Amino acid sequence: MQYEGPIIRPPSEAHSLILQVTVGCSHNRCTFCPAYKAKRFRIKDAEAIRQDIDEAGACSPGVRRIFLADGDALIIPQPQLLEIMNHLHLRFPAAQRIGTYANVKGILQKSVAELKELKARKLGIMYLGIESGDEETLAAVHKGTTCDSIAEATARVKDAGIKLSVTVLLGVGGRERSLIHARETGRLLTRVQPDYVGALTLMLVPGAPLYDAAQSGSFALPSPFELLRELKTMIEESDLNHCLFFSNHASNYFPVKARLPRDKKACVQVLDKVLNQHDGAALTPEHLRAL
Repeated sequence: MQYEGPIIRPPSEAHSLILQVTVGCSHNRCTFCPAYKAKRFRIKDAEAIRQDIDEAGACSPGVRRIFLADGDALIIPQPQLLEIMNHLHLRFPAAQRIGTYANVKGILQKSVAELKELKARKLGIMYLGIESGDEETLAAVHKGTTCDSIAEATARVKDAGIKLSVTVLLGVGGRERSLIHARETGRLLTRVQPDYVGALTLMLVPGAPLYDAAQSGSFALPSPFELLRELKTMIEESDLNHCLFFSNHASNYFPVKARLPRDKKACVQVLDKVLNQHDGAALTPEHLRAL
């Protein structure tokens, strides 16, 4: 397998075959993300992708799940992407699901009919980072999209029958817009109605422009309990149907796993209790947090 640079995948794809079809991220301007800053984006050569599929297929033809890396495989033109999917089907007849990261630009370059073509070839889930529902925060972190565009893109995914897993980012609005970010994100989640929501907590790491902003004092990360208040507010402000909501990523201070709307009241009560007690011992220690 011809991997280039660090390979990132969602936690739920831990046991999947990782096939790198692009290098880096076509957007790569988000100020909070250092993941692909050292990579110049490109679509990998079609023959190199085919060779990787053939090599993996010869070794592990019984693979059931496949994940297309790096940042946004959907940016690949439809004819080339269909060729990749068809060759995967040939070499991995037992495959049940193919997943990929996606961004709004890549999704909106596909029609619902084109997304259905990919669905028919076992593209079963997309992972989309929406980060915030606050327009000012989206602009500040150079996300390159708007809430309306996010809603349009996610509607296409759902219309195509593809599962949608989104991430939201606690703390990305800074202390100044903390609760605004939380409220508006909950409201955007209601518009989007994803199948899964993963709440992560912003971690400031060297290489990300937001780290430099924090070092200079122009950005202030909310405190751990302020971040927990954001999580509670997001859940309160959302009205989700048939959704699994997680905050059990290693970056978070407090794990939550809830099926919404069934568990909404109980989840808010637990978060209220932790916030009212304000006991740091209830939070994940800093040395155990990670990206």
